[in-house]
Amino acid sequence: MKLLHFADAHIDMANYGRHDPESGLPFRVLDFLKSLDTIVDTAIDEKVDLVIFAGDAYKDRTPAPTFQREWGKRIMRLSVAKIPTILLIGNHDLSPSIGRANALHEYDTLQVPYVRLIARPQLIGAQELGIPVQVIGLPWVSRSGLMAALETDEMAPGEIYAQIEEKLEALVQGYLKSVNPTLPVILTAHASVQGATFGAERMVMLGADLTLPGSLVRDPRLDYVALGHIHKPQNLNGPGPDPQDTAQYQHPPVIYPGSIERVDFGEAADDKFFIVAEVERGHTSVEWRKLDQVRPFVQAYLKLTTTDNVTAQLKAALPGARRLKNAIVKLIVDYPRDFEKLINEAELRQHTTDAFEFHLVRRPQAENRVRLPAGQNIASLTPLELLEKYWQAGHTDPDEMDALQVLAGHVLTDNDFETE
Repeated sequence: MKLLHFADAHIDMANYGRHDPESGLPFRVLDFLKSLDTIVDTAIDEKVDLVIFAGDAYKDRTPAPTFQREWGKRIMRLSVAKIPTILLIGNHDLSPSIGRANALHEYDTLQVPYVRLIARPQLIGAQELGIPVQVIGLPWVSRSGLMAALETDEMAPGEIYAQIEEKLEALVQGYLKSVNPTLPVILTAHASVQGATFGAERMVMLGADLTLPGSLVRDPRLDYVALGHIHKPQNLNGPGPDPQDTAQYQHPPVIYPGSIERVDFGEAADDKFFIVAEVERGHTSVEWRKLDQVRPFVQAYLKLTTTDNVTAQLKAALPGARRLKNAIVKLIVDYPRDFEKLINEAELRQHTTDAFEFHLVRRPQAENRVRLPAGQNIASLTPLELLEKYWQAGHTDPDEMDALQVLAGHVLTDNDFETE
């Protein structure tokens, strides 16, 4: 059977740029929708047997109706084409409150033909899907959901995740024992897996992740593992999208296709993909389909050490006009605070008019010196008092400094630090 797998659409990530006057949508949303259109067109044109979306349709669980409309147009095209489509609930789709609807609930509520929502762990048989394949689905599980399931509010997060990981592993093993051994088995999960390489989305996750053990997803009884949640494209069981990757292919493929567009500068160097795979019992061939119209992100850095023609130095730090065109550009500049008036931002913006958007990040550097009152000796200060001087020298926010001092006090106390 022919499978198309993609994940982490985040179609409403309008964090850069302006609105398109014709459609009224942010240009960045149009970028994401362009990639989504490519994926849907491929599924229909190549008559794939199954589409799996492995979670995170939007940037959060309360998308604006306009973005729901645009996502719905694309999913309904798959439904009209009679292509079985699985929508897995990701962490950005799920409300933290128990009982609240998720961001994709309407497909379940309205029972959209050929579209199936997976909002809880389950095994879907070939008869239910109408095609000769079996799918094990593991959606994102929230911390509040974990605590309710375990009927506890006293465990540390790490203990809660450890228990739920054991339960999920036992659940998957039970599913694998009950499947038809003659038909292919696909596991789809929105989760972190041990050994995966994180992209920039790691920066915006809250709390610890539920992490699946690598042995669970590499089980040879599985024929394909369709993952979502991590934006960096990779195959955890063999070669990934890099043609220079010489790792030996192993069965089953365990694949994060990555996000369908660059979300921020943390993904500037990452190409974007979706997957088309031929899945058979005991053998699967994988084709990485590169999304070619992804908007470029360009980041440059300069450390100013001389006042000689500062504007020319800044321009030289940026790439040529070809790379700037239609790109989201960021120039980070470190410089002595005395150079501030020499930076002509207006001229830089004129120089980058062909870019989609330009950001100048100024980092003025000031020499930090800790000055002690007359007659006070540094040896007379306790470690906490010295640390407070350090925060003050770095111009740390007072509220943040208070919190850091409290934390440092706990650390020093826990380690029985001597302050004699």
